[in-house]
Amino acid sequence: MKLFLRDHLLLIVVQIFQSVMISGLFFLDGYRGIGVSIYAIFLSFVLLTGFLLYRYLSRKNFYQRLEHPMATLDGSLETTGQAAISEALDQLLVRQYRLYQEALHKAEERQDEHLLFMDRWVHQMKTPLSVIELTAQSMDEPESSSTREETERMRNGLNMILYMARLRTIEEDFQIKPVVLSELIQEVNHENKRFYIRNEVYPQLKEEKPGITVETDEKWLLFLLSQLVQNAVKYSAGRAKYIVLSLYEESAEAVLEVKDFGIGIPVSDQKRVFNKFYTGENGRKFRESTGMGLYLVKEVAERLEHRLELESVEGEGTSIRIIFSKTQNLTSV
Repeated sequence: MKLFLRDHLLLIVVQIFQSVMISGLFFLDGYRGIGVSIYAIFLSFVLLTGFLLYRYLSRKNFYQRLEHPMATLDGSLETTGQAAISEALDQLLVRQYRLYQEALHKAEERQDEHLLFMDRWVHQMKTPLSVIELTAQSMDEPESSSTREETERMRNGLNMILYMARLRTIEEDFQIKPVVLSELIQEVNHENKRFYIRNEVYPQLKEEKPGITVETDEKWLLFLLSQLVQNAVKYSAGRAKYIVLSLYEESAEAVLEVKDFGIGIPVSDQKRVFNKFYTGENGRKFRESTGMGLYLVKEVAERLEHRLELESVEGEGTSIRIIFSKTQNLTSV
């Protein structure tokens, strides 16, 4: 209604001005019949009101559609009315919808090509890395350890690139099945064995009861947990000799907790550590920080419908908990 009145405001003002002007002309011409003038003004406003009422009723949907944004893109295909201007608006929206769909389809094709390229490139890079690692085994120390350490960093970086590229289509890659959390932790520990040794920080597993099993995607949860473990070790090196991986149940929900005793996270950074590219105060001290690790952890956890909780005290350490919902928790087997 507000848009309709603004659209016809000039017509109403002109009508008022015209009625006053005509009455003034009659008065200046010597005609003093005020009753007739009032009747003429009243009649003109009745006609104007009738015209505006018809105009509003015939174009009500048109003005409502302009005033209220569409909830979905499919709303562009809805018809507005039979008036010529309503049909013109419908045709315009349909053309815009088709153009948008074409542009979206092209963008998705380009993204798919980019994803395919990144996937192949990462796998191609892993082959020379493996060759370098094999070559490093025949080298003398400390050159051998240094070379393998650098190749391990490169491999972790390539894996992060690969998982980030796949994040857009993560739902298509899901394979939800029962996963025994203790076995998953053992696999993560095995993959990071040299990382533990190099940093002289070692994992300790604490199970409330054996065999806690949840419904999740094993590959993506493995990546998620690896990121948390590597962060815990990196920020504990030189300050603590171990990190604690705990498995327990709380309120019928399974909880996987990664706890370190490192530098901790400042209170000012705790609300933003899961933001993309945010490194915070600790990131300035550790040049390798990219600000993407915890962001990917948050994104993967949300897609898997797992909750994350973070507790940290600066100078004492950090705990991050992955909480599996009751429907995902199969308890022990």
